[in-house]
Amino acid sequence: MKKYSFLIFVFCLISANLFAQPKKDKSIFREYESGFYQDVILKDVTNVDEQLQPKQTDKRLEMDQSGLDLPNKVNLYKREWTNPAISQGNAGTCWAFSTISFYESEVYRIHKKQVKLSEIYVAYWEYTEKARRFVQERGNSHFAEGSEANAVARMFRKYGIVPMENYTGLLNDRKYHTHEKMFEEMNGYLQSVRKMQMWNEELVVATIKDIMNKHIGEPPTQITVEGKNYTPQSYLKEYLKINPDDYVEILSYKQEPYWKKVEYKVPDNWWHSKEYYNVPLDVYMDCLKKAIRNGFTVSIGGDVSEAGFTRLTQCAIIPTFDIPSEYIDEDARQFRFSNLTTTDDHGMHLMGYLEKNGKDWFLIKDSSAGSRNNNANVPEFGYYFFHEDYVKLKMMGFTIHKDAVKEILTKFR
Repeated sequence: MKKYSFLIFVFCLISANLFAQPKKDKSIFREYESGFYQDVILKDVTNVDEQLQPKQTDKRLEMDQSGLDLPNKVNLYKREWTNPAISQGNAGTCWAFSTISFYESEVYRIHKKQVKLSEIYVAYWEYTEKARRFVQERGNSHFAEGSEANAVARMFRKYGIVPMENYTGLLNDRKYHTHEKMFEEMNGYLQSVRKMQMWNEELVVATIKDIMNKHIGEPPTQITVEGKNYTPQSYLKEYLKINPDDYVEILSYKQEPYWKKVEYKVPDNWWHSKEYYNVPLDVYMDCLKKAIRNGFTVSIGGDVSEAGFTRLTQCAIIPTFDIPSEYIDEDARQFRFSNLTTTDDHGMHLMGYLEKNGKDWFLIKDSSAGSRNNNANVPEFGYYFFHEDYVKLKMMGFTIHKDAVKEILTKFR
């Protein structure tokens, strides 16, 4: 009798495992609704009344996150110091906003100083260097609003940095940034330079600066902080005491050899930097988890155009109808990068974490409009909540202080 009871038990156990169905996520088509971008930013940019703005009626496929126990409250997370989240407005400079926020946190982590730095100062000089290379490469260099996080360190080395109060980039009582007209004017000029073959670097750079000065103002060459005069370079070195050479880019993609410094081949890496430390995906995730637990933050970038990334809950999850969690690996990650379903479209500041059900969630400070489609008076205004699977599959690289990853850096030749 005992023998038959044991066999019945084994049969039931096997049957339960064999026929058990994993939980399946569902999708919904959500109608487009105007939010912070349309209702606040565009009003400031265009000064057009809401009823005169075109209404969008398209629908978007999204993961149905209703009924899920989501940790989408800022106070649940262990987090490091950052300035409050601010908006990049209608400017395509998320790379500057996210990485400047990261460096502000670094100044606090290292020196316990709370500073607010100018994102547009960095963007001004980045545009300048893009125009310079455009001439040097005879028009065969990418000129756009986007860039990479390590562009900030490059601009720091050459041009330094200034506080926000010394250079806001906002003229004519504007509250939110917009570079659309400025970029159109700059790009139109550069295209005429290419057409006419007018490769006078000094003249072209001067003209690009004149265009920017008209739209966002001329950056200062001297500032006063706490009664002392600085240049932007001396402010970086003597007051902030930040060394741009102390920061590295960690990347994980299979198309290049691991454990080598490689080029990140995306359009926003317009200067073709080969300073990315490429590591296997398990090392990448391990570095990230250890760093945030040890008091570091990172400027992180990747893809936010996904069905599991919903502005309604402010949560980013990989749904099962994309790929089940257990199948997320470096091949799945590379497959999406290679077929362009993972794109390098947004930079953010990862500055906190929470362990929940054996997985990490990450607190993301964001400058885009999508993180602001809620009440401006709540702590979640300007933040996202990323499940670790989302980071593992869709976030391609991050900027970090070398001390946080010194063990893996020793493995690079």
